[in-house]
Amino acid sequence: MQMALRLAAASPVVRRTNISLLLSSLPPYLTTKSPSSSSIFLPNPPFLPLNQNGPRYLIRAISGTTVDPVTSKKEDANDDKSPENWKIKMLYDGECPLCMREVDMLRERNKSYGTIKFLDISSDEYRPEENQGLDYETVMGRIHAILSDGTVVTDVEAFRRLYEAVGLGWVYAITKYEPIATIADTVYGVWAKYRLQITGRPSLEEVLEARRKKEEMCKDSKACKM
Repeated sequence: MQMALRLAAASPVVRRTNISLLLSSLPPYLTTKSPSSSSIFLPNPPFLPLNQNGPRYLIRAISGTTVDPVTSKKEDANDDKSPENWKIKMLYDGECPLCMREVDMLRERNKSYGTIKFLDISSDEYRPEENQGLDYETVMGRIHAILSDGTVVTDVEAFRRLYEAVGLGWVYAITKYEPIATIADTVYGVWAKYRLQITGRPSLEEVLEARRKKEEMCKDSKACKM
């Protein structure tokens, strides 16, 4: 049956209408594509270049540069890599489980904006002198953020600026106006005061004492970590 079709298609005498009639007369199992095999008739099949050693696939971005899947995964995993054009720094407590939920959400949004630089104040790499002199104890008391011009913002205003930086300004928009602004800061102040106890952690005094002892023990050892 297939040989007859090839001869019919190659003959200049047979017109396209005759081929169509011939195809329509074939049993369905010869013209229907099954899930496990390709159809016998493939109009205008695409050209697929193959390498002698097997198929190779090259993924290119819109700009024309080659994308390395392995490199991309590494870059995605390094979310704290400082964006070049950041507008605001978020100083956060990386040991606060509830805080990290919000940080993770903002970090995910920031992948599309690159406007927030995230700094974990609990990290040994955190340097107050590089962040407007804001030390660990000060930032642990309440949230702090630093604008690109060096302005320090705290409390609900810090959250509002951070959310605005990733296109979620509407969430805190109402807190710009009184008396909502005062009420929001008051409520946040209560949360900030008791957040360690709420999350099952020691008091701030105990945390600071533990860090002080750790610094004394590790003063002469670069390998010592919290």
